[in-house]
Amino acid sequence: MSKAITFSEFGAAEVLRPSEVTPPEPAPGQVRIRVRAASVNPFDLKHRSGLMAQAAPARFPVIPGLDAAGVVDAVGEGADAAVGDEVLGFTVGGGYAEYALLVRPVGRPRSLSWEVAASLVTVGETASRVLRQLGARAGQTLLVHGAAGSVGTIAVQLAVARGITVVGTVGEHDVERLTAQGATAVRYGDGWPERVKAAAPQGVDLVFDASGAGVLADSVALAGDSARVITIADMSAAEHGVRFSAGSVDQADDSLPQLVQLAAAGELDLPVWRTYPLDQAATAHRDIEARRNKGKVVLLP
Repeated sequence: MSKAITFSEFGAAEVLRPSEVTPPEPAPGQVRIRVRAASVNPFDLKHRSGLMAQAAPARFPVIPGLDAAGVVDAVGEGADAAVGDEVLGFTVGGGYAEYALLVRPVGRPRSLSWEVAASLVTVGETASRVLRQLGARAGQTLLVHGAAGSVGTIAVQLAVARGITVVGTVGEHDVERLTAQGATAVRYGDGWPERVKAAAPQGVDLVFDASGAGVLADSVALAGDSARVITIADMSAAEHGVRFSAGSVDQADDSLPQLVQLAAAGELDLPVWRTYPLDQAATAHRDIEARRNKGKVVLLP
C-alpha cells in the first residue's frame, strides 16, 4: 500500500483526506513514477467542490492532480521511458500520491527543479494551446487577462518571444514583473478598457482571458470580433459568442518537450509560490481559494 490524498464526496477542502491505496499498475503506453512533486491546479479545486461534476464525472474515491514529476519505477508495454528515468507529464488517475501513472512522459533536465517540472505541464500546455487556437503571430497585439497567473505568465512569455505585442491586465504588485517579461502592464479593475486603449493605441487583435473576471463583453468590443477572443476561465463564454478552451490528456498538443527545454535553459520562468507536504493538500487548496498564492502551489510526497 502507499499514501495518497483522496476525496469521496464533493465539498470544501476538508473532504481531502490522507488515504492508503494500492499503487496503480501501468497500462500500455503508461509509466508509473515515484512522485517527487505534484502540481495543484485550479481544476483540482473545481473538481473537488463538484463544479466540474457534469464535465468530469467522479468515480469515488478520487485522487486529484493533473500533473506530476518523479522517477519511473514501472513501465507499461510500448511506453517511451525506462525504469530510473526522471520524467514529468500528465497523470492518469491523479497525482496527489506517492505513486502515479503518466502518459507521454517527458524527460526532466537536471537544471529543472522537481517543483517547476511538475508545475509546467498543464499550465504550459494550456498557454501554448490557446495561442495556437487564436492563431497569434508576430506583429499582432495580444491582450492577456490574468497575465500574472501561471497560465497567463507563460502565455505572455511565449507571445513576446514570437514577436507579438502583449498587453496584460494585472494587479499593482505584478506590474514590475510583467514589464520585465516584455509586456505592457495595465491594472485590472474598473476602467481597464480605457487603460488598454491608452496602452495599445494601435488596437487589440486578439484576447486571451485567463482570469474569468467578467471581462468578455468589453474584450469582444476591443478585438472587434468574438472569434478573436478565447477564455479558459469564464463559463459565460457562449453568451458572448466566445470560445471556451478546455484541454484534456487525449487532446494535449506536443508543446511540452519544447516548454521543458525553454524552462531548463532559463528562457521561460514559472514562479513557484509554496510547497506543502502531501498530507497538507487541504491547506494548499484553502490558500489558493483565499487567493494567497502568487505563483504555483506544489505538493511534495
